[in-house]
Amino acid sequence: MRVATWNVNSAKQRQPRLLTWLQQRQPDVVCLQETKLADDAFATMFGEPLAELGYTFAHHGEPRWNGVAILSRVGLDDVVPGLEGAPGFPHPEARALAATCAGVRVHSMYVPNGREPDSDHYHYKLAWLDALRATVQAGPADALVCGDVNIAPTDADVFDPEAYAGQTHVTAPEREHLAALRGVGLHDVIRERWPDERIFTYWDYRAGMFHKDLGMRIDLILATTPVSARVAAAWVDRQARKGTGPSDHAPVIVDLDTAPDGDIGPVVPPPSAPAAQRGSVKLPQAR
Repeated sequence: MRVATWNVNSAKQRQPRLLTWLQQRQPDVVCLQETKLADDAFATMFGEPLAELGYTFAHHGEPRWNGVAILSRVGLDDVVPGLEGAPGFPHPEARALAATCAGVRVHSMYVPNGREPDSDHYHYKLAWLDALRATVQAGPADALVCGDVNIAPTDADVFDPEAYAGQTHVTAPEREHLAALRGVGLHDVIRERWPDERIFTYWDYRAGMFHKDLGMRIDLILATTPVSARVAAAWVDRQARKGTGPSDHAPVIVDLDTAPDGDIGPVVPPPSAPAAQRGSVKLPQAR
């Protein structure tokens, strides 16, 4: 079973690329984030083409912002939108969706950004992560948590820790909350498979960050122990970040039981840009 997660940063804007990518990569289960569509709009736009490709889907969205979906061609049961006990800002947002696919409880989640350290949105982010942890901890034993966590787990997951000093996504409380989520029995399957590699999933649109490979790894697939034992390959589809009109995120793909493309490496295709010298690059927003 091939499972993928992708922050598409507007399903409407990414529709042709998404449908082509589904045909190319043939994932069995796909978690989407930032669809930015209401449920009826997503169904109108994607219902027929997804059915033609063999997918059923569940979508939990809102106009213009947020929005998560699960696409599946191996079953889609017990669909639950939202997180029990999750805070709102000020009202609950469309950031979480769960369903059972081929016996695995799959969570598609879009963690709040946090905006600025110690802001109201930052504390909302931490509380939201607490609610996600409680949901996952409640079971079942076979589960995947997939999506944009808006946190780089360690300094190795950003192109230069110095560039991110004072920014969200890398602060100690955020990383502690992510570690607590993993502490309920989740494995970061990409990092466990490729512990020493330079791997990013997000590159800012500005300042040529993608072409320079100045990115962050903030899109994760976390698996409980029984599911992580089934991992045959785990990689980032960097090809999907190339070309005209891409999302600023690349899909993350995990193959369970068999690897149709082989164990092809952490990033496909690999970046051509060398690692930036530490301290040599500032984030676009800091310029």
